[in-house]
Amino acid sequence: MDAALQILFSGLTVGAMYALSAIGLALVWGALGMLNMGQGALLSIGGYASFSAVNGLGLPWYLGLPAAVVFSFFVGLVIYYLMIRWMYEAAAFQFNIIIATVGFAIFIEAAVIKIYTAYPKKQPFEVTGYIPISNVTLPYQTILIVCVALVLMPMVAWYLRNTRMGRAIRATAQERDAAQLMGVDVGRVYAQVMILAAMVAAVSGVLLTSVTPLSPTVGHDPMLKAFIICVIAGLGNVPGAVYSALVLGVFEAAVQYLAGSRYGFPAMLILVIVVLIWRPEGVFGRRSMTRVER
Repeated sequence: MDAALQILFSGLTVGAMYALSAIGLALVWGALGMLNMGQGALLSIGGYASFSAVNGLGLPWYLGLPAAVVFSFFVGLVIYYLMIRWMYEAAAFQFNIIIATVGFAIFIEAAVIKIYTAYPKKQPFEVTGYIPISNVTLPYQTILIVCVALVLMPMVAWYLRNTRMGRAIRATAQERDAAQLMGVDVGRVYAQVMILAAMVAAVSGVLLTSVTPLSPTVGHDPMLKAFIICVIAGLGNVPGAVYSALVLGVFEAAVQYLAGSRYGFPAMLILVIVVLIWRPEGVFGRRSMTRVER
């Protein structure tokens, strides 16, 4: 029973952070049709923005997260105006944007090293203490991470389903040209998606670095696992990415507890292979059909 509780607590914590990382990646792919290779850099920006707001500006620790979200709002806007605005109408957009976002990630990592050095930092956004449950301890920081994730994920879902801009994003994701003919400002949609993805990534970055050291490369591992989650769920499927992240978080925690920490990631890769053999479009993905005219 104690082992099951420990696996559940650890798995839900990791799964919640994975879910936040995967939401941004799935949202950008679903709406823009682009693979954002700079998603890990956005996580790093969020972590360092919170660190700077608290240690540099003297704000209380709990304002580090809102400060990171506000800063990332402008980062998403800058990414749109510097890269996406000039590229999304090109025929090779999906390939060009990969190179552009890789360059963005390299630039951000170099800038962070220049400003903050490569030495790990301690994220001030944390709560000390724990709740004893049987022979297992549940840290307050774990409760905070899960609560923030459980609040943010329904907010993103509500925004996409019930707001005018959310409907525009979903329409653009389904068929960009048809949405444009119906009066949807596609450029504005792309800007909104990048802003939303950057803000979600900032939250993920702050929560992640509250339990791991803050470093310039902190976003590499979460981005890789977020991509794995999106592949398993089906690229572009935001709700599926959330469900898959929570399940994979518990799965990874169970594997690490039973077999050792070094087997967690390989087990996830094996699971990806099995899922792609079973359903190439992902667990929650839809089969696509192409009409061939003779």
